[in-house]
Amino acid sequence: MSGVLWKAPEGGVSAPTVAPIEGATALKVRIHQRLIELLNLSLLDKTPRDTLRLEIRGTVSALLADEKRILSLSQTDRLIEDVLDELLGLGPLEPLLKDETVNDILINTHTTVYVERQGILEKTNVQFQDTKHLVRIINKIVAAVGRRVDESQPMVDARLADGSRVNAIIPPLAIDGPLVSIRKFSAVPIHVGRLIELGSVTKEMAGLFEAMVKARRNILISGGTGSGKTTLLNALSAYIDHHERVVTIEDSAELQLQQPHVGRLETRPPNIEGKGEVVQRDLVRNALRMRPDRIIVGEVRSGEAFDMLQAMNTGHDGSMTTVHANTARDALARIEQMIGMAGLEISPRSVRQQIASAINIIIQAERMEDGRRRVVSITEVVGMEEDVITIQEIFRFRRTGRAANGGEVVGQFETTGVRPRFLDNLAARGIAVPDITYTAGRRSS
Repeated sequence: MSGVLWKAPEGGVSAPTVAPIEGATALKVRIHQRLIELLNLSLLDKTPRDTLRLEIRGTVSALLADEKRILSLSQTDRLIEDVLDELLGLGPLEPLLKDETVNDILINTHTTVYVERQGILEKTNVQFQDTKHLVRIINKIVAAVGRRVDESQPMVDARLADGSRVNAIIPPLAIDGPLVSIRKFSAVPIHVGRLIELGSVTKEMAGLFEAMVKARRNILISGGTGSGKTTLLNALSAYIDHHERVVTIEDSAELQLQQPHVGRLETRPPNIEGKGEVVQRDLVRNALRMRPDRIIVGEVRSGEAFDMLQAMNTGHDGSMTTVHANTARDALARIEQMIGMAGLEISPRSVRQQIASAINIIIQAERMEDGRRRVVSITEVVGMEEDVITIQEIFRFRRTGRAANGGEVVGQFETTGVRPRFLDNLAARGIAVPDITYTAGRRSS
């Protein structure tokens, strides 16, 4: 061993004899643990991977000899790469994180890892050595964003450096062992053109999206878990003018806005003493003092819905957010319920008036049985009739069945025959109105 990367030896540098344990994972973890004892960890992040690979090759060979393991050159190279993943990355997860075909990584205890590719779940041969190994990887993830997970706080939301969303839950809440879900995000955000290629929207719908964003319509994106709400929000944000100041607010930062003038805010959980928590509602209120042109909330879950509506109603037109709901009508009901969670003394009619005044468009996304994500409805909020919020659907996806082999969902995007009222607003703002024929049942292209 040579160079400042290594700690000064204490009574020699040879590794102690370790009783052989069967399994490549166990071998990799043992060598990783021994290297941690020998390496100067403070210099790891500053050392290029190629340099580190050369530095540890001789030591790894010595450790293998000490364990009486004989590996081929290719096996040794693979072992060194795995050890580097343990040292610099997230261990067994690194190959899955680098695989661009993987959308989701689902860890069900240290023995079982599933991935989703093109909407289909499949089991992998990836395993962790034991629960402690998996917990160590979880702690590495959450520590990087200033969060923690332990028995006193066994659930955590975090993110990776590329913005991928991570949720972890450990015992005692996870009975059989830690459970981790990783929603990967592309290094380059998916744009609306790509959504058209994937069949998630049509060109006509995309043209309407562009006009709505440029006309500063307030947009609510609704859908279930994994329906592509955040992806769609990222895509729509590309239409925001680069001269506008945008403030984003999220529980765990995931949005990948491409504008140059973006202020990103993220909530903070309480510390070990139960203090210092900052929730989305606090950030929305603070954002109003930051002179934003638009406010984008990653997802509204509780009382911040009221502050979001206030922002939309008080000069921050063009704001956007997402909500979990199955239909446009359900989305409005959920917003009303969340405002009730704010503990404000407001009559139901006043709440609905606020909603009807603030939200202009509801876009409903859905992940279907074939794994494909589609925008199944574009709905305009028209106003109030007595105590009911009135809405009208403009586009919809009409299902007609499934492919013969039980695969792809068959259907078509079509217009409902309703001409959006906001088209006059677009014309008044000098924004090109999409050339769409609003005839009931006409197939959208």
